[in-house]
Amino acid sequence: MVTSAAESATQNHDGIGPLAEYDRRVAAGQLRDDPHQRGIIQSLQTLHEDLRYYRARPVVHPTIESLKPSTSIFSFFGGGRSSRTIGAIPSDLPRGLYLYGDVGSGKTMLMDLFYDTLPGSVKTKMRIHFHNFMQDVHKRLHKMKMEYGNDIDAVPFVAADIADAANVLCFDEFQCTDVADAMILRRLLEALMSHGVVLVTTSNRHPDELYKNGIQRESFIPAIRLLKDRLHVINLDSPTDYRKIPRPPSGVYHTPLDSHAQAHIDKWFRFLGDPDDPTPHAETQTVWGREIHVPRVSGRCAWFTFQELIGKATGAADYIELMRSYDAFVVSDIPGMTFRERDLARRFITFIDAVYESRAKLVLTTAVPLAQLFVSPQEMRESLKKEGKDISGTEVDEEPSSSALDHMMEDVARQDDTATAGGAEAGSAIGQLKNSSLFTGEEERFAFARALSRLSHMASKEWVERGMGLEQAGGKKDRDDWAKVRSRQMEDSM
Repeated sequence: MVTSAAESATQNHDGIGPLAEYDRRVAAGQLRDDPHQRGIIQSLQTLHEDLRYYRARPVVHPTIESLKPSTSIFSFFGGGRSSRTIGAIPSDLPRGLYLYGDVGSGKTMLMDLFYDTLPGSVKTKMRIHFHNFMQDVHKRLHKMKMEYGNDIDAVPFVAADIADAANVLCFDEFQCTDVADAMILRRLLEALMSHGVVLVTTSNRHPDELYKNGIQRESFIPAIRLLKDRLHVINLDSPTDYRKIPRPPSGVYHTPLDSHAQAHIDKWFRFLGDPDDPTPHAETQTVWGREIHVPRVSGRCAWFTFQELIGKATGAADYIELMRSYDAFVVSDIPGMTFRERDLARRFITFIDAVYESRAKLVLTTAVPLAQLFVSPQEMRESLKKEGKDISGTEVDEEPSSSALDHMMEDVARQDDTATAGGAEAGSAIGQLKNSSLFTGEEERFAFARALSRLSHMASKEWVERGMGLEQAGGKKDRDDWAKVRSRQMEDSM
């Protein structure tokens, strides 16, 4: 999303900074005052002040000729094209921010606070999910290579285009899990900074933990060094989980899809779709020349079975396109996914992330309780035994659906306050899930735990009713605000 100077002024009433806005929200009861978080907001405020007096230089685009391979004899002695097409980073470039923390540490709220209070001196700004950003970058690189040949060094040209669109570039959920991203990230980030772009990003990992154990990771190390040198790295983790919201009185998730649940789903489909014409019809969406069949649509609500959506070869690009086309989703007949269905689970988690990031609505029907969606009780029991934990004679050892185990796994989804009380519940259950030997690596552990947390959040009454125009939830203003956020997400491909 790109925001003009006029829009920036509208968003930042009276030119106040993050700290003043935080105080205002605390006074209004919208946020709880927290000393740890207040200290982090002071860092946002410092960058805010730096940006008030910073003026990015005009972007100078490289010529197409300069991006082609050098035919000079000097090219054989290290005269690489990157040194000619990527300039030096300006000495007055404000140091950006890299905010990292676990699920519920307040990353999204802090980014909202910073982005919405950027000073009027920032003429253009962009906030985008990092996964969407890299997809767009690869699409642009591919287009240039198709037009000018595979030998062209398209990174500097694409970076200049992005710099033209954003003096300040904010990334949500910075991560690197793909070797194609790893190969270009250092030069891409360096090129953006050379044009005076200020970077602010959130992540679930410290820079040193990015792309850990990835293919050819040594090629990614320079990108890590650049992030640490040019951005303030700040740990957000604190005892407070800022996404604990009471569940709605009536559940959004129904298990299993019997006749009672079917009636509930029909009701949700009418509520989230077109109440005047709820009869579903099929539609087709196109992504990069491929067609996605949407079997049931009402208004802006799409309904898939799990097999129709996740069982096919769909991916992030398909889900992002669906988010632009629909505001709400029903996914029915979701099975429990054991380690044998890890590919399906990963695909489903990518879909959950896309729904959550786009602020869309989600209704599910599942064959198992939500807390057991990705890990069965039997798997958890075997994992605990494998880790040397003595469970003999305990409730966990007695039966697959033991109340003790169910309670622990439900606690993973809720991140309940009682999880830190001690005894059998000592430590956070979400930590137990993330540290379990069931998962193949840190990124997978985090992704599974985050998915449960996000599903829990999306089941809240506050999430479900947001933007529905319900009087008790704010009426027209609430609906307009939600529509504005949705509009921003739908434009989030730059």
